[in-house]
Amino acid sequence: MKPRSITPREQRSLEKLNAVQREVAALHEMKMPDLWKVWDLHFASRPVHPNRKYLTSRLSYRIQELAFGTLPQSTRERLVDYGQNLSKIKTKTPAKAVAMPGATLVREFEGKEFRVEVLADGRYEYNQKIYRSLSAIAKNITGTHWSGPAFFGVKNMVAV
Repeated sequence: MKPRSITPREQRSLEKLNAVQREVAALHEMKMPDLWKVWDLHFASRPVHPNRKYLTSRLSYRIQELAFGTLPQSTRERLVDYGQNLSKIKTKTPAKAVAMPGATLVREFEGKEFRVEVLADGRYEYNQKIYRSLSAIAKNITGTHWSGPAFFGVKNMVAV
């Protein structure tokens, strides 16, 4: 049987895959100051309890997410459910969303419209990044500290 040649589309996919693999592998060779520079490019805030393994795993996921796309919402929700039900790691308090999962909060600020999606685990997605609080998103948008619920006009809503 004659081997099939690679199509140009498959070649581009293979090159993209190799580039992502090199970028992810380079994370493990970086010194911490360089790793923080990459982190700051991808995330709005730094983790509370950082360690190298956490940083490289989150950055690896983020790089792959940008290259190949994110998981479908149903898969993400299923993973959150598995984590909550099966994990032996207990967090202090679960994040409390101010609206139902899947809701979109819309805010107009300085003539621009900003949309935030409420995720199933109580966190928020804005501009393809995940945030634990609306305040972090409001700070990202305005550049100054704001009460996130007040900024998005959901301050007096009952937490879900």
